[in-house]
Amino acid sequence: MKAHHKKDKAEDNRHHDADAHKKDQEKAHSQEHDHDHDHENHHSHMVQDFKQRFFISLFITLPVLLLSSTIQGWFGYELDFTGRNYVVLALATGLFFYGGWPFLKGFTKEIGKKQPGMMTLIAMAITVTFLYSSAIVFGLSGQPFFWELATLIVVMLAGHWLEMKSVMRASGALDKLMALIPDNAHRINDSGTEDIKTDQIQEGDQLLIKPGEKIPADGIIYEGTSSVDESVITGESKPVEKATDDEVVAGSVNGSSSLKIKVKNTQENSYLSKVVDMVQKASKEKSKTQHLGDRAAFWLTIIAITTGFITLTVWLLVGREFNFALTRMVTVMVIACPHALGLAIPLVVAISTSASANNGLLIRNRTSFENSRKINAVVFDKTGTLTLGKYGVSRYDNLHSKNDKKDILQWASALEKESEHPIAQGIVAKANDEGIEIPDAKNVENLTGEGIKGTVNGKDIKIVSPAYLEKNNIKVDQLEKPDETETLVYLLVDDEATGFIALSDTLRESAKEAVDKLKEMEIQCYILTGDNETVTKSIASKLNLDGYFANVMPDKKQDKIKELQNKGLFVAMVGDGINDAPALAQANVGIAIGSGTDVAAETADIILVDSDPADVVKLINFGKATYKKMIQNLIYATAYNVVALPLGAGVLFWAGIMINPAVGAILMSLSTVAVAINAQLLRKKLTP
Repeated sequence: MKAHHKKDKAEDNRHHDADAHKKDQEKAHSQEHDHDHDHENHHSHMVQDFKQRFFISLFITLPVLLLSSTIQGWFGYELDFTGRNYVVLALATGLFFYGGWPFLKGFTKEIGKKQPGMMTLIAMAITVTFLYSSAIVFGLSGQPFFWELATLIVVMLAGHWLEMKSVMRASGALDKLMALIPDNAHRINDSGTEDIKTDQIQEGDQLLIKPGEKIPADGIIYEGTSSVDESVITGESKPVEKATDDEVVAGSVNGSSSLKIKVKNTQENSYLSKVVDMVQKASKEKSKTQHLGDRAAFWLTIIAITTGFITLTVWLLVGREFNFALTRMVTVMVIACPHALGLAIPLVVAISTSASANNGLLIRNRTSFENSRKINAVVFDKTGTLTLGKYGVSRYDNLHSKNDKKDILQWASALEKESEHPIAQGIVAKANDEGIEIPDAKNVENLTGEGIKGTVNGKDIKIVSPAYLEKNNIKVDQLEKPDETETLVYLLVDDEATGFIALSDTLRESAKEAVDKLKEMEIQCYILTGDNETVTKSIASKLNLDGYFANVMPDKKQDKIKELQNKGLFVAMVGDGINDAPALAQANVGIAIGSGTDVAAETADIILVDSDPADVVKLINFGKATYKKMIQNLIYATAYNVVALPLGAGVLFWAGIMINPAVGAILMSLSTVAVAINAQLLRKKLTP
């Protein structure tokens, strides 16, 4: 008795430890979920924040410009009063801390990551300008640059607002993945079944899965047979027949018969959770890549700091007074951060994003879109991407001349019209397409794992597999030979083989065109699918692909993408399903078919709205044109630095030539106009 009590206590302690561990896991998953949700809200908030800061800063900038001596000199008017400089200082201080805050904050983040970029360059320029101009108000000799500070902040806020508004990346993919798990489950106990929350499922629990329900946890069948739709996991459109001792995976959908399973993995340890983790890790890794504007800003920052301190040092060494040397240094550092740079990339991004959307391409990740020009390998998912993703009747015929061919489809569709099975839906769709009137069927009954039977217009009708014919010794004069991609069923009338129907997941019309054009561009093409090798090899042969990967589960799809990347290939993955999410996240450029799942769309960098694989060609061409325009704009935005920086530093001071801030501003204005005009030319290029 005592020993039994100790055993119970130890068992309780184990349960307590397991529950504590489970709660810790749930808390961690909850925190990850909250983090992703917060990230999405944060991004949306940032767009609104930049918009608000832009308009308020623009309002403050107007009096700063009106009261600036430099601006007054340009336009030939005078507006002066006692304390004018202090009023401008007060306005500029508010502008610096309010309008400049995103850049100052971004500067600390970039430095923390050791990746100085655009925020660092802008923060450096506005800080130097503000501190130098403030010092002049309090007695340092020189000309304040408050007008320069104001316009720089306003232009940069406008550019960032425009860019962020154009491309907003959502982060709901992980939520969508976990939504595949149903909220409730039917747990079997001594008194029958009880409905529980999915997160209450324990390893070893016995669950009842009713027809048509999602499976809530990984498990092993101990009673029942049914077809299970695993397409969300494997990508294979054909349902898989499951029986005792077979494994089932959380998120897949049970067919027309009940199953009883013993839980192998709970929600936290399920196969689907592993997929979630892979998507999360791959997405974080890809997000570290810097886009073109930041790389350009990084080098401008290095040039500005280096040139600025060299200028200060050289002038001090040759004996010039500190005020003169400081003014030259500040001039150089301000010139190095051109206004046009703040618009050079955002204008191109806004125009290319808009033009791409009009052409069926939704850009969700700007860096990946920039990099699409480097794609030299495209990996296609099969089901739903190269194919339509649903079973359709490829051909049908009668086996006896006494019957009309369309009778076969009419009898079959009568039995199948109430079924949710993909084969049934394909048969009914074909009957509807051909305008066949579908009669009612009576006494419809599933032949588990073998077909379906019922009565149509007084005749005993069965739709069965070839295996059923063999098992029941039903003779057919000439057995049909399906090709590798087809599923064949026979129609029996009063137990006599009367006709056949062949179904397959047909290729999209544009699939061959897409592959041919990509290969003309010397881009390798592959297929990556969970479907069997026979079907995959057949499609790869029809499309003349460079290779194929078959029988690949979602967690292994990511590895296949890595294999290609390790060979030096810059890989684009094109997919439509939940099973493609890890590969989409891992690929250099993830491309989702618009008709696919929300998970694929939210994991991808670009979405093909028209679900047309041929649009991958369009994407690459658009990416090349956009990148070329970005490079041109960066040149227009910074080229004047080649002249302005040396002159600002005073290299021709001995000849009486030295640039002042006013001249620098004119040069910057001209480069800004050039950038704006050049960006607009992209719209014409991207319009078909």
